Amino acid sequence: MRVLAVESSCDETGVAVYDQEQGLLANQLYSQIRMHAEYGGVVPELASRDHVRKAVPLIRAALEESGSTSRDIDAVCYTAGPGLVGALMAGAVVARSLAWAWDVPAVPVNHMEGHLLAPMLEEHRPDYPFLALLVSGGHTMIIRADAFGTYHVLGESLDDAAGEAFDKTAKLLGLPYPGGPLVSALALEGNPSAYRFPRPMTDRPGLDFSFSGLKTAVSTALTRETGGSGAGCPREILADIAASFEAAVADTLAEKCRRALDETGFRQLVVAGGVSANRRIRESLGSLMKSRGGEMFCPRTAFCTDNGAMIAYAGMQRFLAGTRAPAGVHVFPRWSLEKIAAGCP
Repeated sequence: MRVLAVESSCDETGVAVYDQEQGLLANQLYSQIRMHAEYGGVVPELASRDHVRKAVPLIRAALEESGSTSRDIDAVCYTAGPGLVGALMAGAVVARSLAWAWDVPAVPVNHMEGHLLAPMLEEHRPDYPFLALLVSGGHTMIIRADAFGTYHVLGESLDDAAGEAFDKTAKLLGLPYPGGPLVSALALEGNPSAYRFPRPMTDRPGLDFSFSGLKTAVSTALTRETGGSGAGCPREILADIAASFEAAVADTLAEKCRRALDETGFRQLVVAGGVSANRRIRESLGSLMKSRGGEMFCPRTAFCTDNGAMIAYAGMQRFLAGTRAPAGVHVFPRWSLEKIAAGCP
């Protein structure tokens, strides 16, 4: 069996081909970062239009890279949600049209399930059941994965996700878009103990997250140091603030994961999503698992951010499980992992 997958949930167009026996055969990706940088963030209308422009050329490239023709494709998978509605529609229309033209099934995929299963693309992969931390620009969640398709959200962000906190902190520090990776790079130059920022919601029971107050603490520190924004602030101070902020996020994630591991008794932790590429977060969670005699599983950096490969893998599993898209083109800007069993909300 072989599937082609289209990812278009936000600002990256991804197309991949996955074979049940041979694994990942092609992975094409186009990032819109340069276009959105001019505006300091993602512009949904521009993102949607760019997906329309890039999807077909990437599909051709993926077919060529994998040595496939339309006759080799048994199903077309696509991200049906969650994400930006216009961006989702752009990819869904292309994928459903291909499936109709090639007379093969169309398979809707939950974007977060794609992230959750991204480590399965690696040679060293977890076994069910396992605990998962999904940490990205729009989501921070702790998931109990009992089996494929059987997921329970144990904790999630109540306001800003960790990735949002990184991006907002970057703006406060005067860093350009996309700010998250730049905050991490700047943090390498700083002292993570220079500022004692709060570890949000670690002083109360539970597994939920809240990072809006951490962003406010950064703003307060900047005001105290400079009287305003990061513009004109000495680089040493900015680096110390970035490092201290990053340490606070890493400590918070580690504490919540520790509690979830105690609660479930699991010894395997999957860490996935765009923010999972952060070095300090990986080191902190890796140390946690080592101290408990457990294992941590992370996808390679290229599979942390949005990509077609993770949608292709998840799509293959959905296809084999019998998931098929209903008639018409339907996308779901909000789609809980806990409501995934039927294939759509």
